[in-house]
Amino acid sequence: MTFNEQLNREKYVQLNSQVKDIVIVGGGTAGWLTAGLLASRLSSRVKSGELNITLCESPDVPTIGVGEGSWPTLRSTLQSIGVAETDFIHQCNVSFKQGSRFVNWQHDCPSQYDHPFDVPQQASQGAEAQHWLSTQSQVPFSQAYCLQTELANNNLAPKLITTPEFTGFANYGYHLDAVLFAEFLREHCIQHLQVKHVLASVKQVEQDENGDITCLHLAPPSQNNSNHPDYINGDLFVDCTGFRALLLGDTLGVCNTQVDDVLFANNAIATQLPYVEQNSPIASFTESTAQDNGWIWDIGLPNRRGIGYVYSDRYCDEQDAHRTLVKFLQKTQQNTDTLSYKQIHFTPGYKQQFWKNNCVAIGLSAGFIEPLEASALVLVEMSANMLAEQLPNTRSCMDVIAKRFNQTFTYRWQRIIDFLKLHYVLSRRSSAFWQDNRAQSSVPDSLKELLALWQHKVPDMNDFPARDEVFQAASYQFVLYGAGFKSQLLSTPDKNLLEAAEQQFLSIRGYTSQLTNKTINNRDLLSKIYRYGLQKR
Repeated sequence: MTFNEQLNREKYVQLNSQVKDIVIVGGGTAGWLTAGLLASRLSSRVKSGELNITLCESPDVPTIGVGEGSWPTLRSTLQSIGVAETDFIHQCNVSFKQGSRFVNWQHDCPSQYDHPFDVPQQASQGAEAQHWLSTQSQVPFSQAYCLQTELANNNLAPKLITTPEFTGFANYGYHLDAVLFAEFLREHCIQHLQVKHVLASVKQVEQDENGDITCLHLAPPSQNNSNHPDYINGDLFVDCTGFRALLLGDTLGVCNTQVDDVLFANNAIATQLPYVEQNSPIASFTESTAQDNGWIWDIGLPNRRGIGYVYSDRYCDEQDAHRTLVKFLQKTQQNTDTLSYKQIHFTPGYKQQFWKNNCVAIGLSAGFIEPLEASALVLVEMSANMLAEQLPNTRSCMDVIAKRFNQTFTYRWQRIIDFLKLHYVLSRRSSAFWQDNRAQSSVPDSLKELLALWQHKVPDMNDFPARDEVFQAASYQFVLYGAGFKSQLLSTPDKNLLEAAEQQFLSIRGYTSQLTNKTINNRDLLSKIYRYGLQKR
């Protein structure tokens, strides 16, 4: 056999050898949630030794720890990896999230609208929106066809102590302590899902001639650290190293698609605020309150509130932003001098490729725009699930899966950007930040087309072609009609659809009255869960 024949044979063997070793670099919520989903969904291969999953995280890189809101999708995710909801609530300072509330986004004067998690029965056909517009209802859109606005007004829970785990009479996600959640996932993955854990910093990334990553060389252990291997070999690498994107960015050279010409926010100041009283109400929604140069999130956990100001440094400096945040905090907490603040700078954008060669980025490594509508965590879930579903068997078929993955997530990021921009475009606030956000030059063509379409029709499933849209028709309806947009319907809506929507409107009124009488508030339910736990299904 000639030298060239030997090289070709080795290349053939390499391309057709089974993908056996998956290496996740970086911990935090993104790394450990990815590890948990891969290990649980591919559990038979992991248990048989056919597949190895190793997570390597640096002891010197702290978790950012401010992503504290989830979608309802996290319930099925936690179930799939074998977590008990009661344990999760106990260990991660969890409360129930039923949607988002936008305060003062419409005008400079007081106003609000809601984006709840419950979906109207015929939202995909637009029936409720057509009914609401045709009747010129004075009831806010979310309140007319969804019970969660009333639950949120009274800080009520979406379930009872007798309701089994992961179920509720209202759709819900969670507010959680992101640092504790990462620790909780780490323990579960190591103890129950056979994920191997290496606590070490990556010193050098080794690549082969075609650019594939083959090996991670690790820094020597510190005196306070246990021994670890000098290197880790892998067939597929998952980059969960945060904003740095050590593998996909630094090593493979994939750049960001920047979107700061569309979404202007590029900084956040975050803090944690204790409750004034031990039994203070816990909010059911994430509250986002508009400010002159951005907006402030307010997330209620059982033991504290997580609060942060998202702003653009093109319109104010860090000192001005800090003063704005302190003024907001002083509405409920007079002593703000003892609070600690975390400054976070980011460049809104996403990777031009999420999967290159044998490396795929998940979490902040893949991109970040801003925390409005809490899409970061659900993108981790979606990415890890697609990776598990379509995990390539060999290197030779990896590029096909990578192309599919890149197309899917490029589309998803673009649609998320459209949806977040919609919130700003609909605002009539008067400061320069908000006026510039309404400028047509900053609005993506795809959103302009939809807004033109919705002048004379309501959003429905035909406007969103993908199978698994991140934000579907109901979300657009809640934001559009909550913010005061009015579609001028030129044709008479379908009579049967209108009758069904009218019936839902009436039933929601009665059902809401019943629930508010028998439902307990968030704090009381969480106290009972701490004492008794939720029923197993």
